[in-house]
Amino acid sequence: MPLIIDLNKLNTSRHMTDEEIAVEQRIIEVSKRDVQKFRAIYDRYFEDIFEFIYRRTDDEQLADDLCSQTFVKALENLKRYEFRGLPFSAWLYRIATNEVNKHFNKKNRNRVFSLEEERVKELMETDDEGFTDAQIQQVREILNNLPTATMEILELRFFEGLGFKEIAYILNIGESGAKMRLYRAVEKLRVQFNLNWKE
Repeated sequence: MPLIIDLNKLNTSRHMTDEEIAVEQRIIEVSKRDVQKFRAIYDRYFEDIFEFIYRRTDDEQLADDLCSQTFVKALENLKRYEFRGLPFSAWLYRIATNEVNKHFNKKNRNRVFSLEEERVKELMETDDEGFTDAQIQQVREILNNLPTATMEILELRFFEGLGFKEIAYILNIGESGAKMRLYRAVEKLRVQFNLNWKE
């Protein structure tokens, strides 16, 4: 009997339940034997991965290319994928991070970070009246000048809404290391913007 699962019925929030992760893992196992089934995974995560890459490149065409490469690599290496109790998206973010880093290293170009005004306000926990356009621009400039490792941890935690276990997996570091790296990154922002960080 074929396995038929509608991923669209799964929780669309950033945090999946254990049951949803198990359902997704069954789809991955089926996809290892029938690559056509991978389409459900692609449809579910394409937009998130594209936006993640776009913020790190500020180039729509490049983001599209790197996003495509991410899914091609995921599909090519699917049989070697090992389930670690995390949503499959963690593996996709890991591949996407590597693809972006490889691109910038190969081209020897400076990284960019594109951030919508709404995201800046979310990060700084403010409203329209409490934050000027000049301050928003200043935050963007500061973010663009942060080291890659610092920017990655901020992005994964605050803009992608991922948990520390997923972040540790994506960045290939320990969970306590991920927490410490985030704490240091937030401290850098707190100094200049009096950022209130809530876990």
